[in-house]
Amino acid sequence: MSDPDGLSKGLEGIIAAKTRLSDVQGDVGRLIYCGHDIDELAGKVSYEEVVHLLHHNHLPNRKELTDLRATLAGFRDLPRGVIDILLSLPKTTPPMHALRTAVSVLGCFDTTAEDDSQHAQRRKALRLVSQIPVVTAYFHRYRQGLDLVPPDPKLGEGANFLYMINGERPSPDMESTMDLCYVLHADHGMNASTFAARVTIATLSDMYSAITSAIGTLKGPLHGGANEGVIKMLQEIGSLEAVDAYIEDALAQKKKIMGIGHRIYKVLDPRAPHLKRMAQKLSAQIGEPKWIQMSERIAELMLQSKHLHANVDFYSATVYYSLGIPTDLFTPIFAIARTSGWTAHVLEQLADNRLIRPQSVYIGPTGLKVLPIEQR
Repeated sequence: MSDPDGLSKGLEGIIAAKTRLSDVQGDVGRLIYCGHDIDELAGKVSYEEVVHLLHHNHLPNRKELTDLRATLAGFRDLPRGVIDILLSLPKTTPPMHALRTAVSVLGCFDTTAEDDSQHAQRRKALRLVSQIPVVTAYFHRYRQGLDLVPPDPKLGEGANFLYMINGERPSPDMESTMDLCYVLHADHGMNASTFAARVTIATLSDMYSAITSAIGTLKGPLHGGANEGVIKMLQEIGSLEAVDAYIEDALAQKKKIMGIGHRIYKVLDPRAPHLKRMAQKLSAQIGEPKWIQMSERIAELMLQSKHLHANVDFYSATVYYSLGIPTDLFTPIFAIARTSGWTAHVLEQLADNRLIRPQSVYIGPTGLKVLPIEQR
């Protein structure tokens, strides 16, 4: 969207970097990770395979995957000082606040935080991929007054997170569901949080500062926080029968319908069908179909009235809710998955770095004189 001065509000349409990591083709509804269409990856590869793909530009062979899983499992133990700080936070702290704080603190306990060698940067990237889920799970258990559940090195990333928040091993369906969500959320072009991470690391700051910037950006309701808004909207509506009136009233008042429409996609978000199928399956299993039924009706109405499609947040919210995950953990789960993409973008930025420094157009007054303070 350009204004009369030719500026692009919100940097819309501005190309800020070249990347090999992901391609968001909004006009045709395609998402590509390192040459692989998301429809080809979803359900066929694990999240750990996607981490390797983003970090190394190819899917791992069996040995590379085994080594990566062992490395990630080995990084899960948090420094005691980080745990102590987590346990000192008010239990009312929003989880994204706790996560943002903990990632910053992790940098204080990493003796390689300022080591800018490629080997050290890659290890820090994997350490964050591994430890951010642990931070999230520990804080969640603490705020509930429950004992912390240590990570299980035998479990993959998605399964281990569910185990750590619930205290019991997830079913195969729950494990595969979480793994799919991680795969679908791993990267998504130059979104706001990824751009924030690249801006931070472009100053030659450190990996922890870059990911802290990304988390703070993702927290906003116009970015990662949208999935929380979907469930809150469904709860406010209450029943399938009330959907039509709610949407009609919301549109009349020009209210935003959470989870509908996307800044880039002009057609259906390619991640949405995968999550919709998963939401349908989970809803049938738990015998509570109203959430997916309400979602489908909202999507139908918005497509008819506004020609807007559901996005990834729309159905991921129902999936997480069906898994019994508290609403305020939805965005931290987004952060857990996206850490693979954030760290890959940080590594890519460092490989061919230039300080990101856009310009602005001054529109204020000029020539003002300083009046003596008695005359102001």
